[in-house]
Amino acid sequence: MLRLLPLSLSAQCRSGGPPSHRCFVDGGSPSQRAGPGLLANKGVRVRVRRRALRGADVQPDTPPSRRDGDKPLHADAEQGEGSGVELLDSIKKLLLEDAEPGEEEQGQFPKRWAIVFLCFSAFLLCNMDRVNMSIAIMPMSAEYGWNPQTVGLIQSSFFWGYLLTQIAGGIWADKVGGKTVLGFGVIWWSVATALTPVAAKLGLPFLLVVRAFMGIGEGVAMPAMNNILSKWVPVSERSRSLALVYSGMYLGSVTGLAFSPFLIYKFGWPSVFYSFGSLGTVWFATWAAKAYSTPLEDPGISAEEKKLIISETTSGEPVTTIPWGVILSKPPVWALIACHFCHNWGTFILLTWMPTYYNQPFLRPSLANNGDFCKCWWLDCRHTC
Repeated sequence: MLRLLPLSLSAQCRSGGPPSHRCFVDGGSPSQRAGPGLLANKGVRVRVRRRALRGADVQPDTPPSRRDGDKPLHADAEQGEGSGVELLDSIKKLLLEDAEPGEEEQGQFPKRWAIVFLCFSAFLLCNMDRVNMSIAIMPMSAEYGWNPQTVGLIQSSFFWGYLLTQIAGGIWADKVGGKTVLGFGVIWWSVATALTPVAAKLGLPFLLVVRAFMGIGEGVAMPAMNNILSKWVPVSERSRSLALVYSGMYLGSVTGLAFSPFLIYKFGWPSVFYSFGSLGTVWFATWAAKAYSTPLEDPGISAEEKKLIISETTSGEPVTTIPWGVILSKPPVWALIACHFCHNWGTFILLTWMPTYYNQPFLRPSLANNGDFCKCWWLDCRHTC
């Protein structure tokens, strides 16, 4: 193995230094080796040998930071600073590198819009199950002898549970995925809807608990839907997808108010809860088989659609600490809160009490006409929205 002389000696060799000073010593006889003064510095010899063992192309006259082919000393530091930002993009590229373009069949329905349609149908069922009590409460109060105060208590019990799971549903969706949370919500409120006639026969406390349980299930629907659409829908399609999903709520109000009187006349008021609740189980079976929380988890999505979604969506780590102080200090936030409060106040008052209002003695339409009167308002609201 060749041993390199100190840098100062190498400079003497090229500048015509003493001929007895050989620049390289190949391990020959002692007479051919450099004098003891040349490599007396043990530390220099150790450093030179380490460089040789690493296989570096050592150029003695060039400072380490300026060798040919080497990066500047600060290059690694700059690269390290951006590595955290580029980590997520690198993972996405690795997950998609096996996908070959052209795998998507011509005319294939986009999977992301199948997810949007399932969310739309979930919100349709959500409001169908919510408004059926607005119609059924009239024959129920006549059968069980409930006064207006008891009717108001029953109608409000839904919101006890609905209030509890708004924020909790969003946090849960960030942790376990929107598919699990939305599926839980639909099957939970569907079972509670189907149990409503049984709870009413057992007594008022049981009915209040079941209605509150139904509110718990519907409370997680909105945050779970927003979570899953943020993973599935590109930014350029967010507005139309959200408009479609939210229109399912108004269509659900129209459908529930239209079909509830018919079912009550034909089969009795318990049929409304049994039939609407059973639809949720059908939806859940489809959701469990076809839906995924993110396109990366879906083995059936085409390669081109997966690339499109991932390239046009923004994602990050779930938020663990919410800066409530900063959020609540912004005037636009309070403006949104005030507008949303006023909107929900009017919406739920009409949704809950309009059928009861039309059933007053000075109006007294038939139950079927009552439903028709109520659904006209929601048809106009859906058309406007």
